[in-house]
Formats: sequence, structure tokens, C-alpha cells
Amino acid sequence: MELCGGIHVKNTAEIWHFKIVSEGAVAAGIRRIEAITSDAVKAHYALQESTLENVKVALKNPQDILKSVNSLQDENAKLKLQIEIFVKEKVKNLKTILASEIQNINGIQFLAKKVDLSPDGAKDLAYELGNLGTNLFIVLATTEDEKPMLTCYISKELVAEKSLNANNVVRELGKYIQGGGGGQPFFATAGGKNINGIKEALEKAVHFVK
Repeated sequence: MELCGGIHVKNTAEIWHFKIVSEGAVAAGIRRIEAITSDAVKAHYALQESTLENVKVALKNPQDILKSVNSLQDENAKLKLQIEIFVKEKVKNLKTILASEIQNINGIQFLAKKVDLSPDGAKDLAYELGNLGTNLFIVLATTEDEKPMLTCYISKELVAEKSLNANNVVRELGKYIQGGGGGQPFFATAGGKNINGIKEALEKAVHFVK
């Protein structure tokens, strides 16, 4: 253990404030405490005050900042719940619509489609569609924040009987969106950066079942 007891100053008062800024594990049985003193503490407090003022401005100068932040968090939680409910309803509606678009190709129920959902929503939709049968091959494309994502679902029965593998599918189709990914044999995803490649990726998906 090492601690300066003030031997580098004429008087410990010169150190002024002593502020611990972090504490954590460095190795087994060893922890590190980092602290600042003197002018560094003044700068630290100044930054904290500046940050607090910026938060107040962002919250439109409430009298009670903590109450305002808690209120904002509660509102955010409620909105997230509403969005989750909305997405679930959207997934159910899309399931009904897309079920009629599934094609039978060589005895395999095939669907390759771009959907207006988040990647998580596409995953939920893929599993919902997967409940329709035991010979489904599904590729869904989504975009979020200008980034494309491919989601592949293959019924476990097809994985076993036809040696189809979702990992291989997204690895190959991912090339068209300039990306890649992986997952499990029956479910895998690939992210990329070329939105314009989605159309070709979906068109090429059918070659896996022909």
C-alpha cells in the first residue's frame, strides 16, 4: 500500500480537499482507489456544477431536479411499455398478412421479405411464423438507424432433414449488405452497412431451397 502523508508539502493544508473519484478491483484481493487533490478537486467540482446546470436547462429549469428526473424516468418506462405492446400487435398483424405470402418450393414453406420492424421485432415475427409449421425457411430484412439486418429462421426439422443451416444462410446473404453475423443452425442474424443490398439478398435467398 502506498499513501502520501504530506511529506511533499510544507503543510497538509496545501493539499486542500481530497476527493476519491474511483474505486475498483485490479486483481484478486487487490483494489485500487484513485483520488485527486488541490486544483484538480476544484476543477472536478466546477465540472460537476456545470453538468448539473446543463441538466437543469435540458429539463427546463425545474425547482426540484431529482423529482423531475424521476418523473421523466417514469414517463419513459410507460412509453417503452406502450411501444412493446404496439410492436407485439404489429407482429401479430404481420404474421397474418405474411402467412398468405409463404410459397411452397420443393416441399419447403419459403418466405423472404423486408418488414418494417426493429431487429428484435423481426426475431419475434420469425418465431411467430415458425409456429405455423415444421418446414419453414424464412428470411426477413429490416433497417434501423440506416443499418440493414437479415434474420433467418429455419424449422429444426429442416435443419435435421435437409442439412440447412441459418448460419450459412446469413453468412452468404450478408455479403450483399456488406456485413456478416451468425447464431444457431435454426436461427441466425447478420448486420451490415449497405441498405441497397437488401433487395438482392432477399432475391438470392430462394436458392437455398431450390
